[in-house]
Amino acid sequence: MTHDMDISVAGGAVPPRLVELEIEGMTCASCVNRVERKLGKIEGVHASVNLPLESAQVTVPAGVTDQQLVETVNATGYRARVKAVPGRRVPAAPGPDARGQEGAAAPEDRDGAVGAADAAVATDRAEHAGHEDHMAHGGTARQLRPRLRVAALLTVPIVIISMVPGAQFPHWGWVALALSVPVVFWAAWPFHRAAAVNARHLASTMDTLVSIGVLAAFLFSTWQLAMDPMMTAQVHSGMAEGALYFETAAVIVTFLLLGRYLEANAKQKAGDALKALLSLGAKEATVLRDGAEVQVAAEQLVPGDLIVVRPGEKIATDGYVVEGRSAVDTSLITGESVPVDVEPDDAVTGATINTSGRLLVRATRVGSDTTLAQMGRLVSQAQAGKAPIARLADRISSVFVPIVLVIAALTFVLWMVFTGDLQSAFTAAVTVLVIACPCALGLATPTALLTGTGRASQLGILIKGPQILEDTRHVDTILLDKTGTVTTGKQAVSSVAALNGYAEADVLRFGAAVEAGSEHPIARAVVAAAQERGGALPALSDFHSAAGGGVRGTVSANDGGSPDGGSVTVVAGRGSWLEENGIAADEEQLAAFRAQQEAGATAIWVAVDGAVAGILSLKDTVKPGSAAAVARLKELGLRPVLLTGDNAAVAAQVAAAVGIAPEDVQADVLPEGKVAAVKQLQAGGRTVAMVGDGVNDAAALAQADLGIAMGAGTDVAIEAADITVMGSELGQVVQSIELSRRTLSTIKGNLFWAFAYNTLGIPVAALGLLNPMIAGAAMAASSVLVVANSLRLRRFAR
Repeated sequence: MTHDMDISVAGGAVPPRLVELEIEGMTCASCVNRVERKLGKIEGVHASVNLPLESAQVTVPAGVTDQQLVETVNATGYRARVKAVPGRRVPAAPGPDARGQEGAAAPEDRDGAVGAADAAVATDRAEHAGHEDHMAHGGTARQLRPRLRVAALLTVPIVIISMVPGAQFPHWGWVALALSVPVVFWAAWPFHRAAAVNARHLASTMDTLVSIGVLAAFLFSTWQLAMDPMMTAQVHSGMAEGALYFETAAVIVTFLLLGRYLEANAKQKAGDALKALLSLGAKEATVLRDGAEVQVAAEQLVPGDLIVVRPGEKIATDGYVVEGRSAVDTSLITGESVPVDVEPDDAVTGATINTSGRLLVRATRVGSDTTLAQMGRLVSQAQAGKAPIARLADRISSVFVPIVLVIAALTFVLWMVFTGDLQSAFTAAVTVLVIACPCALGLATPTALLTGTGRASQLGILIKGPQILEDTRHVDTILLDKTGTVTTGKQAVSSVAALNGYAEADVLRFGAAVEAGSEHPIARAVVAAAQERGGALPALSDFHSAAGGGVRGTVSANDGGSPDGGSVTVVAGRGSWLEENGIAADEEQLAAFRAQQEAGATAIWVAVDGAVAGILSLKDTVKPGSAAAVARLKELGLRPVLLTGDNAAVAAQVAAAVGIAPEDVQADVLPEGKVAAVKQLQAGGRTVAMVGDGVNDAAALAQADLGIAMGAGTDVAIEAADITVMGSELGQVVQSIELSRRTLSTIKGNLFWAFAYNTLGIPVAALGLLNPMIAGAAMAASSVLVVANSLRLRRFAR
């Protein structure tokens, strides 16, 4: 559902809306092309129609109503309605403002403050309750099933008495006529109806070919039978004078209905991934209100609610932990199997599972603003779009059917001119009509896109649009932001240098004891390192912290480290902090400190009772899978370049650890420098992909030919990117490129075989070398094979 609320942006302009339509009655690529062309005639409107989803994504400018769109589609001969899902405007540019507009629109939508067009949509939602899921097209299969059963049951005896001499009896042709009437006029009604609707608008589709072919076979046979009611001239010979073609009409209808039925089931499977994604969310939540726990429906949550999440329960919506510690299984969203530890102030995502401790979560985003809802929206929009390669199929299909009708007519005329054989001419013409149906052509692109993007969502990869598939093919250079992308973005103790006779264990223990009073990331890293080595930390008292300087406190030394076994004063931090506390380091110690810094480490002093005790060095650790991911990127033909704001020593060390060449390292790069780096490579003829996760990466992500955001990063980065990987591992970036390329390859393969099928089949049929029944079976099989080939993408990375 969309609405026409005025949302002002810079300059007072109203950005275009994105309207999604459900369209009934489309059967092939010609239908798709026709609907797009008609909608495109409305000024400022751009439509992308998807055949398997039976939907259209329409970009609509201000002044064009939803009703105009619906009426335009209906006037084209199909049935349309605005899809009853939360709407959104198309952002004028990536960034926080775009997200802000979306978030602002949601409350008005929930409160019912919508325009007249939305009221109509709300009525439509009530009329079509249960059909909110845009992939729920099982009704099509249910509608086809009884027609297929009737056609199959009646076609078997028709074929037997028509094709088996021993089964024939006097006047068997009239029985074949009687049996074929329900098949031709009831079972085949969807084909005839679609053909008639299009004919009224002076248009033609694949249903036109099917309808004409089936009716021609039936009417020709009926005329033959009427001319010879006693059947004296009937002989059983596929091409003899007076032959009947009731079995041909019946078999064609049965095979095509079978193909349609299998297509419907296959399309349902292709959309299973998205349906599964949309059903992941929790249905209920336990909310703390006035100190009491209350069960409410998840859709009734509002920002600010306190949600109680027990072990084994799903987190109902996006928020942050207020109380409790636990491990959260995020695999449903990120695709990563290892649970993530969370504690107070850590963000959590709806639909993830709390595995251990009790959590109290403050809701921040609900309804259509949640991560899960945004994932579903991105996936469905990508599936409803078109890859540029699909436009070729659309252009061909727009002229394909009329050309086939002309070829069929010429085939009939030429056979009559050169052979004078009416049956042979008729058979060849009907076969041309049947073999040429462009079903496979219309399904080639959308079924592969549907399956590929659905599988991507299962792996925690969101592809924003089908054009992205083309972009991944051309990329030859990939820029990798260091912090949070190649590395964890978290400091860890890398080495401990003991001075003045202290032991390394004592330096770390005293440093951790005093740092335990601080919440600084460096302090947490020091404490974690000490705890990993075992043993309880000494007690701390008289703690003092200086922002940007360091910490000081009194530490119990009863477990060693002090001559009298009492307590010691420990100072930890920068050199300036030591000086403020009256502690001086000698030249040798200063040289050791500088050496650690030059090696790319963050170094801090630890002093005990006024004397330097040692140096703790911390480094941002490389993610375990980064080196393997870089190697895979190289195998894909990409040149990895490390881009970071850190110093050259740190950058060089990280690059060496993951296998990036020294000449492909750019250090000390500011946010605007990242954009300049992208532009420089582009100016040199490179097609650039950028991978990042922070606000400072957003501009570079937007500038790059392909932007890939790590989902663990900021919303701004995700808005600016073309692909979002919901996890935090670089390996998922490789997967996103591999799957995009595999999907594009599948689309190309489908289109090739669809074109090859029609290109080879038409001349063979025109030469009289193909039976109409075999042509019908082949045409149905081609569509099913195209869909089956697309479904192979479901096994990617399994």
